[in-house]
Amino acid sequence: MTNESNNQLPTKVELVEITEENHEQRLDNFLITRLKGVPKTRIYRIIRKGEVRVNKGRVEVNYRLMTGDIIRIPPIRIAERSEEVFVPTNLKEALQYSILYEDDGFLIVNKPAGFAVHGGSGVSSGIIEGLRLLRPEAHFLELVHRLDKDTSGCLVIAKKRSALRAFHAIFRDNKIHKTYTALLAGQWKKKKLVINAPLLKNVAKGGERMVTINAAGKEAETVFTRLTAFEDSTLVEAAPKTGRTHQIRVHAVHLGHPIIGDERYGRDDINLTFKHKGYKRMFLHATTLTFSHPTTGESMKINAPLPSQLQLLLTNEKPL
Repeated sequence: MTNESNNQLPTKVELVEITEENHEQRLDNFLITRLKGVPKTRIYRIIRKGEVRVNKGRVEVNYRLMTGDIIRIPPIRIAERSEEVFVPTNLKEALQYSILYEDDGFLIVNKPAGFAVHGGSGVSSGIIEGLRLLRPEAHFLELVHRLDKDTSGCLVIAKKRSALRAFHAIFRDNKIHKTYTALLAGQWKKKKLVINAPLLKNVAKGGERMVTINAAGKEAETVFTRLTAFEDSTLVEAAPKTGRTHQIRVHAVHLGHPIIGDERYGRDDINLTFKHKGYKRMFLHATTLTFSHPTTGESMKINAPLPSQLQLLLTNEKPL
């Protein structure tokens, strides 16, 4: 049973036994890390074609590996190596100054808006690829959770497999408190409101993933608290009690006050008006994360300052 280093591509069939270090890791992420330089499209193709096998059987790309699994990896031609992942200069610069907290197990970055958290689906690279490029010596860097491309703020990155598993448990068991800052269209009169509305993911005709409120969907709860009322908008804190896709955005629409700049769920006329006022992005920012440190148990509260661009725009709004 061979176990070549990550810097070599297998030139013949390779059998790899999964250890505790990679327990519960997705198959595609395991192969992307192991087969450095191989295009992701090629990796997904060999999984879907059945060239990669787990315990002699075919599995999906999102299969969670278990300790003791035997993975069959087919030969990979050297010609199939891709060129170095391209990471935009502005992303690399933003990441260098975005670390909010770091220790041996994980780090938290203040994610800039406009960048996906990972490459794929037409996006060559994202936050995680940028961090891996900036830290070539790092043996393990994996996303703990995700933020939408146009959302900024707190994003947790695991530096160890044990930290990744610990954070997955923290998120799964709702032992983390998240708050977001959002600017909603119009004057929201209430001071505080809890939205309980189930969310269902579906795909629109154009292939775009949309989320709708539907009784057949998964339970979703968001607490909205008014921070500042302006003439034609309202600054709020949104605290999701569940972590559904696009949850805050869809619940904001349910309030009758979509998030400014939300091109998927918002109103085009409102977005255009605010764009003329200088709003170039969706006004949604992951402001705080509160949790117990997975190793020490210490109470942690990480705060990501609102981007200066958004702070400046708010100074031009007229408060009531």
